[in-house]
Amino acid sequence: METTILHTPSADILKTSAMGRLINKINTTHNLTINTFDQLHDFSVNNMEDFYTIAVQDLDIIFQERGKKIIDNVDKMIGGQFFTDSTLNFAENLLKKSGTDAGNHDCLVYKSEDKIDARLSWDMVKQQVSKTQQLLADLGVVSGDVVGGFVPNCPQAVIAMLATTSLGAVWTSASPDFGVDGVLDRFGQTKPKVLFTADGYFYNGKYHESLGKVSELSKKVDSIKQVIVFTHTQNANMDIVQDNPVFIHWESVVIKYEVKDIVYTAVKFNDPAFILYSSGTTGQPKCIVHGAGGALISALIEGAYHNDISETSRVFFYSTCGWMMWNWLVGQMACRATILLYDGSPFKPQQETLFDYMQAERATFMGVSAKFIDFLMKTDISPIKTHDLSHLKILGSTGSVLSHEAFDWIANNMTKNIYISSLSGGTDILGCFLMGNVLSPVYRGQLVGAVLGKAVEIWNDNGKAITNGTGEIMCVKPFPSMPIYFHDDADNVRYRSAYFEKFKGYWCHGDFVQLTPQNGYIIQGRSDSVLNPGGVRIGTAEIYRQIEGLSQIQESVVIGQPWQDDVRVILFVKMADGNVLNDDLITDIKLKIRTRCTPRHVPEKIIAVEDIPRTRSGKISEIAVRDVVVGREIKNATALANSESLKLFENLEQLQK
Repeated sequence: METTILHTPSADILKTSAMGRLINKINTTHNLTINTFDQLHDFSVNNMEDFYTIAVQDLDIIFQERGKKIIDNVDKMIGGQFFTDSTLNFAENLLKKSGTDAGNHDCLVYKSEDKIDARLSWDMVKQQVSKTQQLLADLGVVSGDVVGGFVPNCPQAVIAMLATTSLGAVWTSASPDFGVDGVLDRFGQTKPKVLFTADGYFYNGKYHESLGKVSELSKKVDSIKQVIVFTHTQNANMDIVQDNPVFIHWESVVIKYEVKDIVYTAVKFNDPAFILYSSGTTGQPKCIVHGAGGALISALIEGAYHNDISETSRVFFYSTCGWMMWNWLVGQMACRATILLYDGSPFKPQQETLFDYMQAERATFMGVSAKFIDFLMKTDISPIKTHDLSHLKILGSTGSVLSHEAFDWIANNMTKNIYISSLSGGTDILGCFLMGNVLSPVYRGQLVGAVLGKAVEIWNDNGKAITNGTGEIMCVKPFPSMPIYFHDDADNVRYRSAYFEKFKGYWCHGDFVQLTPQNGYIIQGRSDSVLNPGGVRIGTAEIYRQIEGLSQIQESVVIGQPWQDDVRVILFVKMADGNVLNDDLITDIKLKIRTRCTPRHVPEKIIAVEDIPRTRSGKISEIAVRDVVVGREIKNATALANSESLKLFENLEQLQK
């Protein structure tokens, strides 16, 4: 097992970090001697009431009414709830930074390729939230109503969300690169009363309009009573706004409102605040409803404690408003941190664009996808040689598995002693099960550990917890950011089916994970895409790791094809420009996989394709490829960013023999 340490915490980390501050409060209150993360995590899951009592005070969570209950049914995953007699407001907790700093310090910084930029102080954001809140109230939005956003990742999206949740209403959003059918699959279910949209957006150096799609959408979703359009690109034909009574122009309307103190509507801790959507590649997307308190406390625990984010931090995550990492990013405002927004291609106008942005804004936390790092590994980009990133303390990565070689690239090419925090969680929990923490070392290729308050275990197929080896990632006790329910799911039938059926009563997340001797984790792939040749379970990540080191191959996807009463491994590869798949390369690939993995990992077939299907958050869709290969109907191809690529896998002659 790999034991190379890539980062060692500083000797004074217990004195300087928020996690160290938390440990000191727990030790003082309970007369304990906790001094490691593992000890702290054990306390957080074995003494949940004590942990959350101290954490909500230490994190400065604002309750409008603080009840006496901490956890109901702590021993039940379904039925376990937190702070059931307490009320709060999500937006109030994100906008709590005040005083002279609020007027002088950045709250939101925004960049859209080389087309648009903006910088808003905390006071400026509060003023715009105040006016937008009044507008929404005049449009009849009240607590519990759904407000939608078909918006780029820009300040207006954050302001609209804050104004919505300040009223106790529910925010749901989709990225404007979705087609009409993809948005209809989402908003058609959740039925927003008001919809925010931009006139358009920029991507890959090009302008893309939004108003035509929104006009069609507003006719098909009869719940939408008003569409609020904001000017973003200056490129759109605004006649559609003037000619359609459903449309109003945000800037023209809010100017009539005076800035007032924001009135924050109290909601129960477990009342809905956000609706997020599953990728929907196997059918209509699940509408996952998250509570105000759970979303807040999850963002704070992962931000303040695990990543040491504070009011001096400048936090970036490359995301769209259709991915849960957007919610995670803006949630760091509750840490009083400055949020750095970016919309557009990460490689325009040049490949180093994001690093230019990180340098200019002196980012302390940078979050990207594993695929972004994989792309950089196949270029000659090395920011440590060209940029001053000395202020960057943590590099977060999620979306897919971060390979061992990607750990090396980050350690050698970003900045000295950077902390690599590989994350694993998802939309389902609006956060992470596994991630880094500032008290623990980083081992090459490993996710550092479980998140505080989440009772994570690895189980074998017999439903028994294991201390080494590979199995399912499980959570065996409730946590605040569990979904409060699925939208339109009578008696929680689909909710139970999604997480609690494989091992009755316990959360099975669907990731196949290896537990290491260092108490770290290596994600081997999704459980539903695990290969099973000869009855032996193989994680796809083990094969991807070998492919990612090959410069000739840009991207790959591996599936298991049913064949002659067994399963055979099939590898599809998208070649890098100027390269072809020939017999010599196929031989090299098979030899590398056989040598570094096992003979069972070796693909029976290696086939070149022109493109590989991805979800809109950039994840390779193994299931969609497998379903096409075996002839199953793809129920919701619009959930893919490049659904046309599915045709490349239909009726392949190579797979008939």
